[in-house]
Amino acid sequence: MTGIATVFRTLAAAAAALLALTVTAPVAQARPEPKAPGEFVSLRSVDPTIIQEMRYPTAHDFMGEPVDGYRQSLCILTRPAAEALHRAQLRLLRQGYSLKVYDCYRPQRAVDHFVRWAKDLDDQKMKAEFYPRVDKTRLFADGYIAEKSGHSRGSTVDLTLVRLPALPTRPYPVTRRGPSVSPTTRSTWAPASTASTRSRTRTTRASRVSSAPTGSSSRRRSPRPVS
Repeated sequence: MTGIATVFRTLAAAAAALLALTVTAPVAQARPEPKAPGEFVSLRSVDPTIIQEMRYPTAHDFMGEPVDGYRQSLCILTRPAAEALHRAQLRLLRQGYSLKVYDCYRPQRAVDHFVRWAKDLDDQKMKAEFYPRVDKTRLFADGYIAEKSGHSRGSTVDLTLVRLPALPTRPYPVTRRGPSVSPTTRSTWAPASTASTRSRTRTTRASRVSSAPTGSSSRRRSPRPVS
C-alpha cells in the first residue's frame, strides 16, 4: 500500500503543477493554418519514456473519424507542463509505473468538431466501444463536451497510469461492418469518470488519472469530462 500511496502522491504533485499552469496560460487562438505557440514543446523531446497513445488524428476515437486540427500523433504542451510530467515520470519509473498520455494541446478547431458531433444525435456508431453507458443527449449537460477547453491552453493533459512492462495496444481492426469491439477496447466515457462523481477521491479528481486495470495499456476510463 505504501508503494501505491507514493505513486498517487507523485501524480497529485504533478497535477497541482499542471493546474497552476492551466489557470495562468493564455488560450491559443485558432487560425486557418493553426500552429502551437512558440513556447510549446513536444513531450517526447522532454521525456521520451512517457507512453503516448494519441488517437485523435485517426478514425479510432469516440467519433469514428479523425478530429479537425490534429495532423499527427504528437503530444504538444507548454514547456513547464512537459517538465512537470517529466519530474513525475522519473519518480514513477522507480516504482515500476509509467505515465501514458492520450491528449495534450487541443486546437479550438478540434473542440468545435467535438461540439458539432455532440449535436448530431444520429451519429452514435462508436457508442458500443467508447461510451456504452452514456446517453449522448446528456453530453453537454453532464459536462463531457463544452465549447471551450482547458486543453487549448497547452497545460492540460489526459493521462493514465500503467504498470511496467506495459502491454502493447492491440491493432485497430476495421471491417466492412465497422470497428471490431473486443473486451480490451477502452471506454472513453463512463458515469464514474465524471469530475462531479462523489466517489472519486480528491487525488484522482485533481490529477484526472483513470483507474485502468493494472498492466493494461489499452483500456481506460477517460479522465474527461472532455472540454
